[in-house]
Parts: sequence; structure tokens; C-alpha cells
Amino acid sequence: MKKILAFGASNSKQSINRQLAIFVAHNVAADVGVIDLNDFEMPIYSPEREAAGGVPEAAQKFKALIDSHDGLIISLAEYNGSYTAAFKNILDWASRLEGKLWNNKPMFLLSSSPGARGGATVIGAAATSWPYMGANIVAQFSLPSFHKNFSDKGIVDAELLEAFKVQLEKFKAGIE
Repeated sequence: MKKILAFGASNSKQSINRQLAIFVAHNVAADVGVIDLNDFEMPIYSPEREAAGGVPEAAQKFKALIDSHDGLIISLAEYNGSYTAAFKNILDWASRLEGKLWNNKPMFLLSSSPGARGGATVIGAAATSWPYMGANIVAQFSLPSFHKNFSDKGIVDAELLEAFKVQLEKFKAGIE
């Protein structure tokens, strides 16, 4: 059985993107591990900190989790048009380790927000830059107006649900 790593790229305990990532993970027939970014707190990256103490154990653990899974489900929170500071810091540290950070793992890239754009800016930024970091983005989905379009049963808008299902099938095919 394939191993999938899922997380919301936010350190908020009530992260809507974490909820979305978990929902997607439950729709994939795989051994799914869900992580919380709060388990990867570390000092803000700087070359001086790296030179003085190397890459923190938390960044090494994050990279090892990526490497030990067959696919990734990542739902990006958008803060002021970009990644959350917590997630960007993890990216900065983990990218200092050997190889491409994402290691060409099939990835389902998601985003959501309370607003009508659904994190479109941050998902666009990741889709553009992450392939240079070894991302193999096989599926993408942005869920706008999270509180209107998502419930404890999942995506409630029929049109959005159908668009999601198309992307889910792409991800499933990508991890086969």
C-alpha cells in the first residue's frame, strides 16, 4: 500500500487547510500520515544560523518524512498573498539538505481560504517555483469560500466537488 504524507501548510490549530488536506487524504486508498507544522518549529532561517549550528533536527525530520512517503498532499494557507511564515521557514531550512526538497514525489497541491479566490495566489506561486525544488505536481485544486463550500461531510458545492474529483483521480493515477 502506498504511503501518503498530508498536511496543511499553516501552524494554526484551526487551520482550514489542514481540514482540507485531511479530507483529501481520507479519499485516497493509502497509508496516510498527517503532520502538524507545530511539530517543526525552529529558529528563523539565516545563513549565519546554519553556519553556526547546521540544519536543525526538525528540518531533517521534515525532509525524512517527505523522503519516506510515496506521495504528498499539501494544502497551502495564504497569508498576505504568500506562504505562512511557519511553512516558509520549514521550506527554507529543509531545502538546505541534500537533493531536491520534494524528491519528485507525486503531489496533490491544494489551497483554500475564506475568500472567493481560495488561495489562488499562493497555489500559483508554489506551482511555478516548486518544480525547481523537485515537485511533481500531478493535481491541483483551490477551494474558494471555505466556510460556504466545505462542511464536516466535505465539499458541498456540486460543481466544485466535480472539479475536485477530477483532480483526485489525477493524483490517484500519479501515485500508482
